[in-house]
Amino acid sequence: MGVKGLAIVAVLWVLLQAPLAVAAQTGNHAGTKPQTPPVSSSSSAKPQSAAPGTENEGIARDLQPPHITVANPPAPAPAPWSLHEQIAWAANLVLVLLGYVAIMMAVSLLKKIARQTAYAETAADAAAASAQAALLSAQAVIHSERPWILITVEPSRSLENSFTVMATNRGRTPARIIETTDRNKIVIDEKRLPATPEFKIVERSAPFTPIILLPGEFTAIKPFSRDDVKGLCDSEERYKRIETWEEKVFLYGNVLYRDLISPADSPAHETNWCCWYIHGRQNSGLVIAGPPEYNSHT
Repeated sequence: MGVKGLAIVAVLWVLLQAPLAVAAQTGNHAGTKPQTPPVSSSSSAKPQSAAPGTENEGIARDLQPPHITVANPPAPAPAPWSLHEQIAWAANLVLVLLGYVAIMMAVSLLKKIARQTAYAETAADAAAASAQAALLSAQAVIHSERPWILITVEPSRSLENSFTVMATNRGRTPARIIETTDRNKIVIDEKRLPATPEFKIVERSAPFTPIILLPGEFTAIKPFSRDDVKGLCDSEERYKRIETWEEKVFLYGNVLYRDLISPADSPAHETNWCCWYIHGRQNSGLVIAGPPEYNSHT
């Protein structure tokens, strides 16, 4: 019990003593009866006999005023406590001590509850941080194991000046290609291409058949040859501008695919690609080119 507790007990002791002292004084005053002071002499009393020579003295005594003497009663002794009062005082003191102990225990219990609550909140925060770290770790594992579709250009081994745009799975898990699109654009240079590539899905005569690529496998998504250039030109003049490099032919497209380890409702991955067709006098070429927006991966 600290200094603060001793001070509280002392105050309670004084508060218990005050009513008892007041009650004792009230009882003592009530039991004291007023006393009538004795009269020492009376002016109406007559002397029984008087000597002849003392007549003048008797007259003088009769002329003196009466004298009254009041005796102060002795101070009453304090009444002793009765057994009932002693028991009541002891019971009140015990109740006060018990109440103080109960209050101290309640305060201590509340402090312990507050500490336990703080510990629980700290543990909950730590668990949430651990769960977030585990989620990030799982996502990192998934990303490291996911498939990655990359685009390359391969020359045809059977046809001269013919090329094929290839999609290759460079990841560690299988990829399921769900859609491919390709477009072409004839402009002066790549700066004249639209800022954002536009991929409009053309209605097919037959639905696209998904392709599953194992790690390291590849598939052809766009063939292109020198003979296809004339089909892109709407006039002979434009074809001549392509031959003189006044205008350039750009082929671009994208590949949508999913990985087999992610949930079915997860968004599909996308690979955008863009190629520049180089038209020469005898030989032609097809190389990866275009702005970064046309060669991106998700």
